[in-house]
Amino acid sequence: MSDQIKFIVDNLNKEPFRKNYNLITFDSLEPMQLLQVLNDVLAEIDPKQVVDIREEMPEQTAKRMLSLLGILKYKPPGNAADMSTFRQGLVIGSKPVIYPVLHWLLQRTNELKKRAYLARFLIKLEVPSEFLQDETVADTNKQYEDLMEAFKTLHKECEQLKISGFSTAEIRRDISAMEEEKDQLIKRVERLKKRVETVQNHQRMLKIARQLRVEKEREEFLAQQKQEQKNQLFHAVQRLQRIQNQLKSMRHAAADATPESLMKRLEEEIKFNSYMVTEKFPKELENKKKELHFLQKVVSEPAMGHSDLLELESKINEINTQINQLIEKKMMRNEPIEGKLSLYRQQASIISRKKEAKAEELQEAKEKLANLEREVSVKTSQTREYDGTEVLKGDEFKRYVSKLRSKSTVFKKKHQIIAEFKAEFGLLQRTEELLKQRHENIQHQLQTIEEKRGISGYSYTQEELERVSALKSEVDEMKGRTLDDMSEMVKKLNSLVSEKKSALAPIIKELRQLRQKCQELTQECDEKKSQYDSCAAGLESNRSKLEQEVRGLREECLQEESRYHYINCMIKNLEVQLRRATDEMKAYVSSDQQEKRKAIREQYTKNIAEQENLGKKLREKQKAVRESHGPNMKQAKMWHDFEQLMECKKQCFLKQQTQTSIGQVIQEGGEDRLIL
Repeated sequence: MSDQIKFIVDNLNKEPFRKNYNLITFDSLEPMQLLQVLNDVLAEIDPKQVVDIREEMPEQTAKRMLSLLGILKYKPPGNAADMSTFRQGLVIGSKPVIYPVLHWLLQRTNELKKRAYLARFLIKLEVPSEFLQDETVADTNKQYEDLMEAFKTLHKECEQLKISGFSTAEIRRDISAMEEEKDQLIKRVERLKKRVETVQNHQRMLKIARQLRVEKEREEFLAQQKQEQKNQLFHAVQRLQRIQNQLKSMRHAAADATPESLMKRLEEEIKFNSYMVTEKFPKELENKKKELHFLQKVVSEPAMGHSDLLELESKINEINTQINQLIEKKMMRNEPIEGKLSLYRQQASIISRKKEAKAEELQEAKEKLANLEREVSVKTSQTREYDGTEVLKGDEFKRYVSKLRSKSTVFKKKHQIIAEFKAEFGLLQRTEELLKQRHENIQHQLQTIEEKRGISGYSYTQEELERVSALKSEVDEMKGRTLDDMSEMVKKLNSLVSEKKSALAPIIKELRQLRQKCQELTQECDEKKSQYDSCAAGLESNRSKLEQEVRGLREECLQEESRYHYINCMIKNLEVQLRRATDEMKAYVSSDQQEKRKAIREQYTKNIAEQENLGKKLREKQKAVRESHGPNMKQAKMWHDFEQLMECKKQCFLKQQTQTSIGQVIQEGGEDRLIL
């Protein structure tokens, strides 16, 4: 209990409560203050519960809190018989009742907030069936149920999006990036349009390009459809193979079966089913009925106190003693016939129990077999979905295992060869390291010897000189070869240049003429471009004006369309009201009593008459109560005085019994006399 209080105080001192309690101050709270603390916690879970307890009746407070705790699925400790104690403790603010509730609420506040939020939208309002006969009420109720289902789906999608890790900041960034990309694409499209408009027959080319794109999309769609059909064909072939295998297995099973074995199997199933129907199930049904009758009897009886329990225990002990006495008498008789019969009865009961146990085992085995078959079918479908292959059975599985074994032997051999290569590679690496180390040692020794003799660096310089001389000889050879190659290349280039000059002479003459023509065309192009720009500016201004006019007309059209829809809806509502009014008039005017009873006016008049009769009866009852109030109160006072008088006599009698007898009391003629 102390851990529970400590947990409650720690959580109440945190956000959002910030109560600043300690264990002593919290334990010393008054019942009303404790109820206010509980109400504050409930208000944090459901904001509708923000109420001051002092301004509310205790019954309303208990009803409100119990309804919210029921929505939150709080189960009070104990059995169902303790519910009245729980309600009473909640009304008076009892600590043993309030503390577990606070502990349970503070443990799972976030979860309960979500449950309270969902309860506002998912607790269905029950509409009486007589009101659902009205079309408007029925339609409204159906819309309400549809909206509830839509809320469920949207809430699930929202939770999945929250779990998926998407954040609003990332989505906004993506949206802004996509908008920028959209603007860039729009600008690029406009530039391309302006560039294409100068080309001849650009409309025809655009049309051909559009048709090409459509055909490409259609080609992709057809390719995708072809792939889907291939997959469907593959699955159909696999299914056909699976069904053929099942057919083979069924034929194989049917080949071994004979009519006698089938009949024997069917007879066993019939015997088992008949035993279950005639013996086992009726017994279980009878036991359940007895248990239900006993529970109903227990529920119908009033709540039992400690004295009632003691009385029942004493009765049980008496009945047990009587049973023991009867058993002893029966054992004293020791009749041989009864002994034999009891032996047979014991054997019969043992056999029946064994039979029931075997039947239960058989039933469990059948259920287990069905579950295993279901699991096998699920696993086969899953494997088929994953890789599209069929689950192997029988001989195919054996062949597959033998193939795996042969592959495993090959794998082991290859693995062994690789291990040998790795070992040899390690040895070679080690020898290489040793040789490098020996070379370094020899170089170090040579350097030390050179330093001793005074010619340090001799070996290094000698090696460098040998290397440089070798490189010099190679370079000289390359220079000789390159000089010969360069002389030949110069000759070839000179011949090529002369050939190209002779070939380019007429082309240069033509190029001069084309340059003059290009200058003339560029001047003409500049003039045309200036004309085009002025014309495009005029057309752009006209286009903007037309766009504004079109935008205004579209807005006006949308307004008129919305007004039309609104008027249409109002007309439909008025038609429905008019139809209901005409139906009411027909029902009221018709001579058929059944139709008249269906009329709303008749129903309301009938209800008004019933309520008036009820009010008249209640007024008469109130009048009778007022008339008999005075005599009844007088009689109650007299009974109360009589009860006090009897209590006083009882106390006097008890006092007389406890005190030492001083005198003798004699009662004569309704008088008490004390004789000393």
